[in-house]
Amino acid sequence: MTKTILITGASRGFGKLWAKTFLERGDKVAATARRLSDLDDLVSEFGELVVPIQLDVTNRNSTFEAIKYANAALGSIDILINNAGFGLFGAIEEATEEEARQQIETNIFGLLWATQAILPIMRNQGHGHIIQLSSALGLTAVPTLGIYSASKFAVEGLSESLAAEVAGFGIKVTLLEPNGFSTDWAGASSSHSTPMDEYAGVHSAFQNNAKPSDYGDPAATSAALLKLVDSENPPLRLFLGNMAYPWIKYVYEQKLATWEEWKEISAAAHGA
Repeated sequence: MTKTILITGASRGFGKLWAKTFLERGDKVAATARRLSDLDDLVSEFGELVVPIQLDVTNRNSTFEAIKYANAALGSIDILINNAGFGLFGAIEEATEEEARQQIETNIFGLLWATQAILPIMRNQGHGHIIQLSSALGLTAVPTLGIYSASKFAVEGLSESLAAEVAGFGIKVTLLEPNGFSTDWAGASSSHSTPMDEYAGVHSAFQNNAKPSDYGDPAATSAALLKLVDSENPPLRLFLGNMAYPWIKYVYEQKLATWEEWKEISAAAHGA
């Protein structure tokens, strides 16, 4: 059956790729972008299947209005994909207040506003699927991406609570947790703090650690997205890419080992 899908941040990267994936099989897509002109190619190719919407997700009122408009235009919204976001590169000390706030405003509050706006629609329908773009860096952190990781850790906690809260309304929630992919996420879509000499070694070690083979092919994610949205019982969490699972498995094994080593001290802290 044809699905109706709203995707935020559809101007490039995963957002545009996934919009095209759904449109190519005949689904209807409301696509948002800061600049409507970034959606012209979708409209030119797919015509009335696309509802283009100009939106800055950090504006709560605009987000509510955009989703109201999309629902009226599509007749329903079966799936919300909260894709809008960007990465802030820089050591914790290097980030300015403006940079840090913009990262949190976009990656957390932008996602929150869209989620809040869609919930009454999905509750009234009695069904829906909210897909939140998190990251493997929402489960573990690396140097020079700490504030980005903080935003994705927040998305993880918010969405896990959300899934429990809305299950009774027939609404599903899935966190997508990609490893690195060859998109422009680290290029045109990213922001970079002014580096400090003191962290030159940290930057160099992190940048030189990645290999081209570590980055997945974005186009390969399309089949996974189609299987996810067509599933009657979608998972709360889904890795994208072949690096994420072994990496996070190793990280959590190390965490469990630490908790095990300190468990008696932890228990003693409970008191009598």
